[in-house]
Amino acid sequence: MGDVLAGIHATWEFDTDSVLIRFERGIRTPRLFQSLRERRIPYAALSAVGLSPGKRGTVVLHASPRPGADPLMEVAAGQLKDGCDPYRLVLPADRETLAEYYRDEMRALLGPEAGEPADRFLVAAPQGPLQFKAYDGRASFDGERVSFRWSWTGASSAKWRAGDQTFPVERVAGVEWRSPEAFEGYLRLLTRPSDAAAAVPAQPGVLSPACAVTGEVPGGAAAERPTQADQDPAAVLFGLGYGPVHESLPFAAAVLESARRRPSVPVPTSLVPVGAVRSDPADIAERIRHLGELHQAGLVTDVEFSAKKAELLAEL
Repeated sequence: MGDVLAGIHATWEFDTDSVLIRFERGIRTPRLFQSLRERRIPYAALSAVGLSPGKRGTVVLHASPRPGADPLMEVAAGQLKDGCDPYRLVLPADRETLAEYYRDEMRALLGPEAGEPADRFLVAAPQGPLQFKAYDGRASFDGERVSFRWSWTGASSAKWRAGDQTFPVERVAGVEWRSPEAFEGYLRLLTRPSDAAAAVPAQPGVLSPACAVTGEVPGGAAAERPTQADQDPAAVLFGLGYGPVHESLPFAAAVLESARRRPSVPVPTSLVPVGAVRSDPADIAERIRHLGELHQAGLVTDVEFSAKKAELLAEL
């Protein structure tokens, strides 16, 4: 088509095989749109295109992605508000006739597979590296690994006992995202079992991070993975001002896309760390102090306290 349709907060540029959505960066533009900046959507990734009345004298041109075609929408799982849906273009009502024309043009380009789920992602996820601050830690993704570094003020004692976490994308089977705008929002990695997990040495009475994540324990016995995100070392919690949609959702989509295009391979034990190495003595001292508080409160056993303290001292 080669045409441009400018709406409120976004502009759609139509090409022969795709539509390029460019989002504005104005103060009233949803922060998710500003974070995404632009997205190219192949017509092959769409299942339908519609037009409906909007609010306050507007109409909405809306495209629907095929299931499995867009990692961002797969992770969102229907949790986005209409105003933050990147597939909606809001237009003044006096442009309804023009919007109808583009709706019909796009519909004509949908193929017979439009009604079927996509067998692979057809829309690119946001590019890394990405990071955001969650309620109980900081999450980062460099394109190869996802890392969770716990906050001493927000992380549960279970996460402190497990230590900071690093997950190669080869071990990630999926991503579960619950909007921070809903009750108990979180981002959780769904990991593949690894033989390496059972090979990680564990102190008596201490469940290693690899075992806690995979549901395995040394010797092959099964361990139950925590159902609550605040106890799961493969999850970070959201809260007011922590893990906002415009940061955590693109992060989750990037991780999911990277995991899907990587083959599932056994991860060497050396890549399943017991904790992220830190060399800052002040940081180590602060963690030992907090560990001591947990020990005095009875939340950490004598064995767990001694083992974790020795582990922290070894990082100096």
